[in-house]
Amino acid sequence: MSAAYVESVAALFVLAAVVPPFALDPVVAQTLPSETLIDAVVRILGFGLLAAGTGATVAFVFRWYSADEIPEGIAILLGVTMVAIWLNTQSALQDAIIGDTGLLEPATAVYTVAAFTASAIAADGGRRAGDYLARDVFAATAPRTMTEVGQLVRSAGRVVTVELPETIADVDGYDPVDPTTKAELAGQTFLFPRRLTTDRLRERLIDRLERDHGIGHVDVEFADDGTISHLGLGSRPAGIGPTLAPGSVAVAIRGDPAPDASPGDAVRIWRREGDSLRRVTGGELRGVADDVATVAVDADDAESLESDAAYRLVTLPRSPGAERDLVSLLRAADETVTTLPVAAGDGLAGATVGSLPVLVVAVERGESPADAADHLALPDAETQLEAGDTAYVLGRPEALRRVSEIAQTRESNTESAAAAGEPPAAESASPANRTRER
Repeated sequence: MSAAYVESVAALFVLAAVVPPFALDPVVAQTLPSETLIDAVVRILGFGLLAAGTGATVAFVFRWYSADEIPEGIAILLGVTMVAIWLNTQSALQDAIIGDTGLLEPATAVYTVAAFTASAIAADGGRRAGDYLARDVFAATAPRTMTEVGQLVRSAGRVVTVELPETIADVDGYDPVDPTTKAELAGQTFLFPRRLTTDRLRERLIDRLERDHGIGHVDVEFADDGTISHLGLGSRPAGIGPTLAPGSVAVAIRGDPAPDASPGDAVRIWRREGDSLRRVTGGELRGVADDVATVAVDADDAESLESDAAYRLVTLPRSPGAERDLVSLLRAADETVTTLPVAAGDGLAGATVGSLPVLVVAVERGESPADAADHLALPDAETQLEAGDTAYVLGRPEALRRVSEIAQTRESNTESAAAAGEPPAAESASPANRTRER
């Protein structure tokens, strides 16, 4: 129904209401007395109220169900439909038509068109009123913030709350997290579904911290009552720096590596001097961007590379070294390598490698003259740690934390035994736990 058509019909309806009958078409004027015209106007107003009520009700229900505004065409159509149903029902009785006027007479057509026009306009007004009323009603009762939503869900018993401790520790072997992030997380409350096991709850909390706050590593321990007894955070090392071996640096040069060269390939760097090529150094390709290549070379050879010179890169037919594979795996895994120095009187002194909850990759012997240059790679489980040793261990954050707890427990037991005059623990005196000779 176009706007022009609606306006024309509305104008006709207004003229029918205010213009004297003798000013209308002679046929219409002769068949519409004043009483009949007033009765028609009253009935049209009633149809308008019916359409407005229908539009308001439909808009209110639609806003309640979908939290969105109903399209105006649907509300108008439903409002007019109710009027059409009423007219079709009454037309059989011919009471809804003006008096005894016939169905095919002009007055009946004018009345019907005016009724539908008024109903359409009223339905649109009802739609606006119903939608406005629904917005006010639901805005007053709906929660406005996530805090209110959480309180509503908690009141229904659907969730369990996990509150982070005020003190957040660092994870051994990982870079510390930004203090601002730790201060933001301290004391924060997280909501999780009920009936989660402790392990599943721990996984969900770690996923939330890593995904929403960019935490690299999370070490969390739950008490028996479901509260957090320990929380440690660590950041994942980023960039090329942590992957460089000691004594090597990364340098960006202008070069043309092979099209299928990839990071980790061993390359030789050549420079053109006149009509010949001179080998500058060798290294490892780390990245390529257009005509700029990043290579890892020895720190001493980096001085021979000039920033404004062009180089030729030759890829060598060999796979990346085992150390690069290990570094790549460690960066993607939750485990990390860290050092455990064993001081005199430390609880780890006398402990065997097999008693630790981590993998001991290597042991560097201490300051004893006989063992000054002794390095043990992948030591046996019976190898005993001594004062002055440095152990290189591989493990997850919680395993590294348990090593510290074991050291404290052993130190406490040793002090208690010394105070009671008891002999040292059997582990320290057992011949099977003595350090193997190299």
